[in-house]
Amino acid sequence: MKYISLLGATGSIGRQTADIVREHPGQFKIVAMSAGKNIGLARQYIEEFQPEFVSVQLREDYQTLKSEYSSKGITFTYGDEGLAEAAVHDKAEILVNAVMGSVGLYPTLEAIRAKKDIAIANKETLVTAGHLVIEEAKKAGVKLLPVDSEHSAIFQALQGERKKNIERLIITASGGSFRDRTREELKEVTVAEALNHPNWSMGAKITIDSASMMNKGLEVIEAHWLFDLPYEKIDVLLHKESIIHSMVEFHDSSVMAQLGTPDMRVPIQYALTYPDRLPLSSSKRLNLAEAGKLHFLEMDFARFPCLQYAYDAGKTGGTMPTVLNAANEAAVAGFLAGRITFLEIEAIIKKALANHTAIPIPDLQIIREVDIETRQFVNTFMK
Repeated sequence: MKYISLLGATGSIGRQTADIVREHPGQFKIVAMSAGKNIGLARQYIEEFQPEFVSVQLREDYQTLKSEYSSKGITFTYGDEGLAEAAVHDKAEILVNAVMGSVGLYPTLEAIRAKKDIAIANKETLVTAGHLVIEEAKKAGVKLLPVDSEHSAIFQALQGERKKNIERLIITASGGSFRDRTREELKEVTVAEALNHPNWSMGAKITIDSASMMNKGLEVIEAHWLFDLPYEKIDVLLHKESIIHSMVEFHDSSVMAQLGTPDMRVPIQYALTYPDRLPLSSSKRLNLAEAGKLHFLEMDFARFPCLQYAYDAGKTGGTMPTVLNAANEAAVAGFLAGRITFLEIEAIIKKALANHTAIPIPDLQIIREVDIETRQFVNTFMK
């Protein structure tokens, strides 16, 4: 039995983690969890998984649930501190960080210091403060296990391999909702159109990031930290089918790829069972004959400038990736709320990056200050 703390239980990755727990009774136990505002689903999980510790986003929801389950012996709390408390729950052996945004950074650091292994789906944590997370993980001797399908693919391809033999990482990109549209055609796109991803079922923010290609940019920065490779050795390749999840090229010209149908439960389960594997009967098997053809295109940085911004911010380092992430989170929230157009997302990010002078090797306090300042700056451009 592996004991899990699940942050972001009611989000897309959280729900699919719950699927894994259901499919393997006796293998996993959710002992602590956090939920946002979807209290209806949180109630279902409390009834089904009977966690010992539950944190929610809002104080009023905390008070409601605490009253409803007063006889169940469950500890309830709320807010950012509640996230951290859930992350370090005594019984938890592994933290599944499935929250969205930089809010995942502090609980991840606290869990690492408490010597919990981390199954990380929250890429913003590594983008915002990768140097701090990697340093703490090495110091604590804990595993950082990637949950993103692309990083899981690379992680799997590298099993038994030596880092010195890596020529480059090749991260595949679906192209998102607007991959077949020109920039001219993007001027009037709606939120509903942006949320209509052709391959994957994901949360709203990550789906918008996929459409702008910022998601792939964040993944490039995440790969830099997870696999300790320079940006010059990390490439992105457009692959519309999302069957090859990523590849590793070695210096003898061999290329190792991990393939599968688009299903996030596969990398989630691998992170939970590593270095072992369990059957996953609910996942559709890959039939290459049925797929017929796989297509690949070079990435067009002029078409997807957010990807270029990510490479540039990553290479600059320091607080620049923090600005990239904070500006993107604020701008995407503005787009989802109807305050700006889709193309204004990238324009605002560009302004935020140009407005900032990078601070090298920032501590956690500086990162928090830069994050707040960036969001305030971005909000001045939104109606």
